[in-house]
Amino acid sequence: MVLSWSDMVRVFGRIGLLSFGGPAAQIALMHDTLVHRHKWLNEDQYLRALSLCMLLPGPEAMQLATYAGWRLRGVAGGVLAGLLFVGPGALVILALALGYIRYGDVPMVQAAFLGIKAAVVVVVLQALLRLGRKALVGAQAWALAAAAFVALFVFGLPFPVIVLLAGAIGYAMGKRVTVPAPRNPVRVNTLRTVATWGALWAAPLALLWAFDQEFLLSLGTFFSKLAVVTFGGAYAVLAYMTQTVVQDFGWITTGEMIDALGLAETTPGPLILVTEFVAVLAGHAQGGVGMALAAGLVALWVTFVPCFLWIFVAGPYLDHIAARPRLAAALRGITAAVVGVILNLSLWFALHVWFGKIGSGGALALPRPDVASLDMVALGLTGVAGVLLIGLRLGLLKVLALMVLAGCALSLIGTT
Repeated sequence: MVLSWSDMVRVFGRIGLLSFGGPAAQIALMHDTLVHRHKWLNEDQYLRALSLCMLLPGPEAMQLATYAGWRLRGVAGGVLAGLLFVGPGALVILALALGYIRYGDVPMVQAAFLGIKAAVVVVVLQALLRLGRKALVGAQAWALAAAAFVALFVFGLPFPVIVLLAGAIGYAMGKRVTVPAPRNPVRVNTLRTVATWGALWAAPLALLWAFDQEFLLSLGTFFSKLAVVTFGGAYAVLAYMTQTVVQDFGWITTGEMIDALGLAETTPGPLILVTEFVAVLAGHAQGGVGMALAAGLVALWVTFVPCFLWIFVAGPYLDHIAARPRLAAALRGITAAVVGVILNLSLWFALHVWFGKIGSGGALALPRPDVASLDMVALGLTGVAGVLLIGLRLGLLKVLALMVLAGCALSLIGTT
């Protein structure tokens, strides 16, 4: 079956527009859309792809969309799916950043997105249950998921270490079977792919160097480094990013960084779009609106072009790996651990929606919400979202629209 480009644009455009709530909700949305609704990918293909994307640097949900597009319509399909996933959020972030520069804050927007975040808490819970039923088969899978959750939520172990350990355990416990060479060996010019996308990645930096654009070159170089080390998504590098842009470069203030993260969390697309917000603010401080737009474009380019590179290099080998029983077992181990990772992200997200202050548990990473900071409005909105989504089973788009209205209405009531 060859999909039409109009179908690709319609489906992946919808995913991009509805991709609120971070990787857990985005992964669930794509699972429901691509596996259940349209059946463009089967369960095994989706879970293997998810395991691969969790191993790669960069935003895993955007790369998952890119892989799905590549699987369906080749490189052009991958580029289209990836751009449609990032594009809506990038436009919203640009508008919010320019509005932030102009007005200092956007309280009504934040109120609207509080309703969206409350809905996302419920969406993530549904997604986690659905994915868990598919991925957690057998005691080993359950144990790996539980161990991954505890390692992240309680002890704060590095995400790449958890994924690699899960893969190693799965590999070690897989069956040692000799298999014949695959009928359809991988035929892909990996070096050409690396050269092409590596050149696209580096081209703007070379131009900035040639034209002696010191600020934009520094910004592009830094965010290029982030693109290489963002294993496990944006949360893994937020502390490093904050320290560098605030303390080392002095591009923005700590308060602006917190606002940037808050707004990025409430827009569609990957959280790593926070790089665009930071770049726009930093560029405006350096040279006005023109520099702000240029800085935002550079940040987007060096953040997301590498994502296409990783997928187009690694994607063709995924089925080849899955045909080997022990390597396939390693991927299943990673997939099981991913359920625990998503549970960690889900709980982290819910706590930050419901509580204004969250501390850590001393030597442990275990979050400890301040009970006095409980936001009853956010909690109540979550309950309303649960009734709409689970009780009344309304469509996600309708629920999001209703929750936006509810958040704005409560904000207006609170100011009168």
